[in-house]
Amino acid sequence: MPYDVRRDFIGYGANPPNPKWPNGARIAVNFVMNYEEGSEPSMQDGEGHTEIGLTDAGRMGQTIQGRDLAGEGLFEYGSRVGFWRLMRLFQERNLPMTIFGCALAMERNPDASAAIAKAGFDVCSHGYRWIKHYELSEAEEREHIRKAITTIQKMTGERPLGWYCRYGPSVNTRRLVAEEGGFLYDSDYYGDELPFWVTVDGKQQLVVPYSITNNDGQFAASIGTSDQWFSFVRDAFDMLYREGATQPKMMSVGLHMRLIGHPARAVGLERLLDHMLKHEGVWIARRIDIARHWIATHPYPGKGLNE
Repeated sequence: MPYDVRRDFIGYGANPPNPKWPNGARIAVNFVMNYEEGSEPSMQDGEGHTEIGLTDAGRMGQTIQGRDLAGEGLFEYGSRVGFWRLMRLFQERNLPMTIFGCALAMERNPDASAAIAKAGFDVCSHGYRWIKHYELSEAEEREHIRKAITTIQKMTGERPLGWYCRYGPSVNTRRLVAEEGGFLYDSDYYGDELPFWVTVDGKQQLVVPYSITNNDGQFAASIGTSDQWFSFVRDAFDMLYREGATQPKMMSVGLHMRLIGHPARAVGLERLLDHMLKHEGVWIARRIDIARHWIATHPYPGKGLNE
């Protein structure tokens, strides 16, 4: 039968597998920088409005007909300034991270794309544009996936090996990603803390779950200061680290250049990185490294977890 997205309320249950992280690590941590600026809905690209999501403009309550120059400027801050600050924080500490890259955004900033490639950070495709995939037809979505692959490869020299939709996937996304055949994993799922396998039209597909909880999107919701964000994500790390003494864990931390790239918020990220680095048994890794480790250590069992 053709692949159908089915809900699964059980997962691994009380007995999740031991990830067997390298060097016996208690926890694998993946930091994700979402590179979206320049691919968002805009007047210039035909949407008829200015996207202000996950920016300080979203708090102004404005309903501007036409271009919202405040919103445009805040997106541009992300690629002009925030990107370079986040790159510096990780490179000063010799830490890896993953880029969730919207292909059009990367195409519009060749210097940033070159810096990502030089740093050795892996790019997980965040789509061709920052749009709602669930509003696309199957043919349109297939074309967006194709354009995302070719554009990211053109900008970085390597094709993306992971996939993650902005706004959430359509019911067709995972099937189309598996159909394309070149992705090792997708991250279009929030319902677990460890990778797992599914079967998609007879093909194996690894899911590496993501988090919008351990995420600087909290600055657009309930959190206002760097101390609050640091405490919130630190507490998640500390609990997972304690649990990891007997059952090793995985943690994803999502970052946006136009949010945590501002200095008053970036200091919270500094504190978080330095807090994690004080602990033994922490594997801070690229997402592709986590996926490859899982494939090697827990290979496809012949059927998906929820089948």
